Amino acid sequence: MARKCLIEKANRDPKYKTRKYNRCKLCGRRRAYYRKFQTCRICFRMLSLKGEIPGVKKASW
Repeated sequence: MARKCLIEKANRDPKYKTRKYNRCKLCGRRRAYYRKFQTCRICFRMLSLKGEIPGVKKASW
């Protein structure tokens, strides 16, 4: 779980646009972020297994 101060810092507008970084909307994690879904890999897996992300299902072959 990310610290609250870092989540707040990420929500502010940076002085320069290159300093902006993405965080998961659910837990605030910075690494392993999927831009398309705006979540980290852990939250993405949790949501997809519950069926809350349309069009995503576990692969099996």
